[in-house]
Amino acid sequence: MNWLTNFVRPKLKGLVQKKDIPDNLWEKCPSCSQMIFHRELDDNMRVCQHCGHHMRLSAKKRLDMFFDEGKYQIIELPPTVADPLKFKDRRKYTERLKEARGSSDDVKDGILVAHGKMGGNNVVAAVFQFSFMAGSMGVAVGEAIVAAARLAVVQDAALVMVPASGGARMQEGILSLMQMARTTVAVEEVRDAGLPYIVVLSDPTTGGVSASFAMLGDIAIAEPGALIGFAGARVIEQTIRETLPEGFQRAEYLLEHGMIDMVTPRNELRDTLVRIISLLRNPKPAGDLVPLSVEEVAEETIDVTSEAITDETGEEPSGDSKE
Repeated sequence: MNWLTNFVRPKLKGLVQKKDIPDNLWEKCPSCSQMIFHRELDDNMRVCQHCGHHMRLSAKKRLDMFFDEGKYQIIELPPTVADPLKFKDRRKYTERLKEARGSSDDVKDGILVAHGKMGGNNVVAAVFQFSFMAGSMGVAVGEAIVAAARLAVVQDAALVMVPASGGARMQEGILSLMQMARTTVAVEEVRDAGLPYIVVLSDPTTGGVSASFAMLGDIAIAEPGALIGFAGARVIEQTIRETLPEGFQRAEYLLEHGMIDMVTPRNELRDTLVRIISLLRNPKPAGDLVPLSVEEVAEETIDVTSEAITDETGEEPSGDSKE
């Protein structure tokens, strides 16, 4: 009986019972509804291989993607008061903070600041973590952005900002709105030092974040399909009583209307940043200039002029002019 109980029965149970399967092996694309295996999604930088939809990326993974060989140093953020207003709605603000910190890859607030090299250039990057209370901006986030700007000045480095936020944090009231002015001043400190300030607008960039430092970049880059705006589309429609155009507040719409400089897919983002930073930080030519003689310049000018006339008239210019 012991043999049946201790050996045969467990073997049979092992064959019949279903094994526990993790819930996060597959992820559904919110755009095309295709199911994607988690490893394939991570290998593709969380971009759907079926429709190209750019899903949200954690701050840590963005930093790994940006810096040379994935090497960088995350700075310790300045200490702040956790709950300055003793705010409580359905739950205490301190409880919400504790829950967010436990589920956001050890991020202490809605942003990570790191410094390292990109293409051999000194760079300070401030990247938002949307999963931390929707990346909302409170006092801690404001302090982090100020610290990032001042670190960029000290290190003579370019500042790269990657917002992903729903706006100011309501639980900190007027203190969160004050960060709009503080972060704007911090950006001006970077500009006064003659350093590049580049913003990568990711999905979503809205509210007080878009109304302050997020739209002040020397170069404004956006990921495809990113939601960028201040108020929500429904609020705008109800206010103006008009139907908004298709794609309103999306990256491509803003590019078409001159609000941003470029829309760059995620797999090209690092190379684009490296190229821009290198051009802004190293404006001199890579090699020695080759001097041209007066005769060579004159000959080149004649050739260019002749080509222009040919393109415009469709006929080769002749030496003799006839009326």
